[in-house]
Amino acid sequence: MNSKPLLDALNLEVRYGGIAAVKGVSFSVMEGEMVCLLGANGAGKTSTLKALARMIPSAGEIHYAGDKINQLESHLLIRKGLALVPEGRGIFARLTIAENLAMGAFHRNDMAEISADIERIFVMLPRLKEREKQVAGTLSGGEQQMLAIGRALMGRPKLLLLDEPSMGLAPIMVAKVFEVIQNVAAQGVTIFLVEQNAQLALQVCSRGYVMESGKITIADSAPNLLADARVREAYLGE
Repeated sequence: MNSKPLLDALNLEVRYGGIAAVKGVSFSVMEGEMVCLLGANGAGKTSTLKALARMIPSAGEIHYAGDKINQLESHLLIRKGLALVPEGRGIFARLTIAENLAMGAFHRNDMAEISADIERIFVMLPRLKEREKQVAGTLSGGEQQMLAIGRALMGRPKLLLLDEPSMGLAPIMVAKVFEVIQNVAAQGVTIFLVEQNAQLALQVCSRGYVMESGKITIADSAPNLLADARVREAYLGE
């Protein structure tokens, strides 16, 4: 693992009119790490990810791969290797699986490599290969989540932001989706994960941050967070 941060947020703030959703948080993700951001609904987790992906305005500083990216337009970030799998998956429901994957490479023109990447994703996600000509809106929730991850990987990201990948999925599909996420991490992609299933997130991540009411209140290694009485009571139901 590299010792330098791939992602560094300093005093990040997000406001919706007069309401502060993210209140001056600072955190970092090292190259090669898998880090989670935990918190209750409304804590500011999704706003944080959207700010990192430049989908909403923010104050403070965001550094990615050594560059300050606060002023970059969101569609340019994928060219720099930063991709977001949004909450709710955001697939193109009327396009086929293969067309959705191709959309993930919208910024590329290396057609042979794009085709090769699609085949690599089908090897990783065989459920999608079986249905490659199927309209994406007819897939199950778990299959749609896998497709959303596959589409993001078509941009060849260095950093993958994942927002609630287990939301609304049956337990067996949650296990499969997290197996895919771990496979992606094993291939060298750095991952910053927002996840409602704190137990699962802390089992697969090396570190975590806990967010409450727009502020980061705890930052520690995953084993320490799993053992922390405050985390166990608030997020593990103990």
